[in-house]
Amino acid sequence: MSRTSRLSTSLLRAAAVTGVAALTLTACGSGSGSDSASSGSGSGSVKVGLITKTDTNPFFVKMKEGAEQAAKENGAQLVTAAGKFDGDNAGQVTAMENMVASGVKGILITPSDSKAIVPAIAKARAKGVLVIALDTPTEPESAVDALFATDNLKAGQLIGEYAKAAMTGKTAKIATLDLAPGVSVGVQRHDGFLKGFGATDKDVVCAQDTGGDQAKGQTAMENCLQKEPDINVVYTINEPAALGAYTALKAKGREKDVLIVSVDGGCTGTRAVKDGKIAATSQQYPLKMAAEGVKAVVTYAKDGKKASGYTDTGVTLITDKAQTGVDSKDTAFGLENCWG
Repeated sequence: MSRTSRLSTSLLRAAAVTGVAALTLTACGSGSGSDSASSGSGSGSVKVGLITKTDTNPFFVKMKEGAEQAAKENGAQLVTAAGKFDGDNAGQVTAMENMVASGVKGILITPSDSKAIVPAIAKARAKGVLVIALDTPTEPESAVDALFATDNLKAGQLIGEYAKAAMTGKTAKIATLDLAPGVSVGVQRHDGFLKGFGATDKDVVCAQDTGGDQAKGQTAMENCLQKEPDINVVYTINEPAALGAYTALKAKGREKDVLIVSVDGGCTGTRAVKDGKIAATSQQYPLKMAAEGVKAVVTYAKDGKKASGYTDTGVTLITDKAQTGVDSKDTAFGLENCWG
């Protein structure tokens, strides 16, 4: 078992059995009203801020669990905040300002707007606060001290390699159900898939944006089937989009002869792999991103050493139909390490 899997498994189990006390920060309104802090050693402990895009997405719920557990283990105090919705930059800016005023030593943030958040980050860093981006890089990436995230190009490449192997001997007609134009995570996964498959955009017979939404994924798949009824390989930006595609394919009686591959590794998506709705998914680890971030802030507080550069928090191909020459884990492993 890899270092990643051992760590994530351990933290998942610990998070499941450990309660975390919370207190309210009156000045830290970021929109969702979710601002809270989990105490480590109390007054005088290192204060760490966590700002997520929302507090309802299971991905960010798991990220918060990882931060809470790491704070307890390292005697730190965690302060959290989230936007009202994905894209709430104003809420994240307000949260950053309030956290800096409250004396945090470091802030972990999943930027809702990779560019618009940069001035607020610069102000925090100018006051000596360590800022680490989780999951989503800022633009430019150097706007933060460090980035802890999935290698999204690799995540896409893994499912591309899997799809290529699974389609051996067949002529592929590829549809891509993407995120949205210009969003780095979506672009990297899309490009990684094509690289792994050994294809280019010229080989894609239908490409549609979904926003990562299940209903939009279904509509996108319906549009693609209308345009190219013989599609037999579907790449999706995430598992909700994959499940939307599956619904559209099932309505046409095509769900068993079209290969769907995706990215995320959420528990719902992993169960869909187990059920045969999705052939394979690339699993990522939000809990580890946050845990490593908290430890980096504590280290900075103790010895002044700042985290820097990019830290790959790992990705694993999950499938129950392994392909020769493509490394993967089964859904038992995936469900043990999933989020959501």
